[in-house]
Amino acid sequence: MPIPTPAIVHLLSSELSFGRFMDEIPLATAVMDKDLNIVWLNRAFEALTGFSRRDAYGMPCRHVVRSRACVESCPRQNGVVTAPAPCESDIINRDRVRLPVKLSLAPLTDANGNHTGYMETIEDLRAVRSLDSQKSQAFSFEGIIGRSEKMDKIFQTLPILAQSDASILITGETGTGKDVVAEAIHQTSLRAGGPFVKVNCGALPETLLESELFGHAKGAFTGAVENKPGRFRMAHNGTLFLTEVGDLPLALQVKLLTFLDDQVIYPLGETRPFHANVRVIAATHRNLEQMVADGTFRQDLLFRLNVARVHLPPLRERKGDIRILLDHFLEIYRRQLGKRVTGFSRDALALLAHYRFTGNIRELRNIVEFAVNMATEPTIDVESLPAYLLEGPPQTPLPETPDPSSPTAPDAPTPQAAPRTWATAEREMILDALQRARGKRQEAAKALGWGRSTLWRKMKQYGINE
Repeated sequence: MPIPTPAIVHLLSSELSFGRFMDEIPLATAVMDKDLNIVWLNRAFEALTGFSRRDAYGMPCRHVVRSRACVESCPRQNGVVTAPAPCESDIINRDRVRLPVKLSLAPLTDANGNHTGYMETIEDLRAVRSLDSQKSQAFSFEGIIGRSEKMDKIFQTLPILAQSDASILITGETGTGKDVVAEAIHQTSLRAGGPFVKVNCGALPETLLESELFGHAKGAFTGAVENKPGRFRMAHNGTLFLTEVGDLPLALQVKLLTFLDDQVIYPLGETRPFHANVRVIAATHRNLEQMVADGTFRQDLLFRLNVARVHLPPLRERKGDIRILLDHFLEIYRRQLGKRVTGFSRDALALLAHYRFTGNIRELRNIVEFAVNMATEPTIDVESLPAYLLEGPPQTPLPETPDPSSPTAPDAPTPQAAPRTWATAEREMILDALQRARGKRQEAAKALGWGRSTLWRKMKQYGINE
């Protein structure tokens, strides 16, 4: 069937070619009849979809556009479209490439207002998505997310520290991301091709910690039936990350100090030394200066570890980061769990914005994972958030007061009591699991989804005795 060659008349002094006029529009545009069959499309539409004007003529729109929106949310499903209907979706072009786009369907009417057909435009969103990705990367460093002033300073410091071999001490409250920072420093350093070995100094019994760190020779002690290399040897030509270094016993602090001075280790029962080319990064949530004053941490070791220090601020001091972290983890768990969750409701965001996050980023991540699992609607509402965020002592209604931000307003009312903390909820979870397991730590740890050493450490942290 030949394609008609329409013209535009009475607009200018001479007749205009409709085809040439449409081709000058940089946006992919198609004209369709009342049944959504293609009657015309411009050059930009051809380039985007891969269908020529001749191939597409007379074909149903959905066979050319091939979008999820054609099946899930086509405006024509509810009858005649009387106003422009935009939506974001994707299309699959003739080369079978999926492209993110913004679709818009608008009705066409004649001079008398009678419906005659439709015009559809398709905006390619690849450039916009690329720009959004670049913006996101501007607020991150190797998986560390943030845009606050304090995090910006850390982002500027980490690449510099990564290029040296100096020992680094990372401090900050539990859950602030010390492990992520340590691995980011390793991955951007010249040692990135070497191993990154992590040791939790608080998770291993003191009797095993020395053997785990420095290794032992066969027969060095009862039960040493074979040689063990130790974590320092395993980290040769790489990085050893000592998390919770504040829990390191004094005897091992001396051996660690010796290694930092001469880079040599002596495995238990071995007379020959091993020169280990290892960079040490340590982390702790404890106040090491106070521990030095109390005599539980060596001052000379603190000096050797603290060649460079990175202090991670708690989440409550990172203004503006809560929302970007919520969106970051939402995207991760949305993909991981295959849920069609698009965001948080206004009430849920308000609740999370004013919560103190005692557990910092770890707690925020757990909250988002729970919420995505529980969500039954595209938008996460307050009902999908963990119950402990809403629990707390009954609140007395506050009397009406003038705006506290007004310079003439009286003193602002006392703020309402904060809800229970994550630490309180976690302690109750542990007690409940131990009770169900009748005191058997292995079964309790399995029920909580933790390792036995993690349960032991948290029981010690919360002062729980069987």
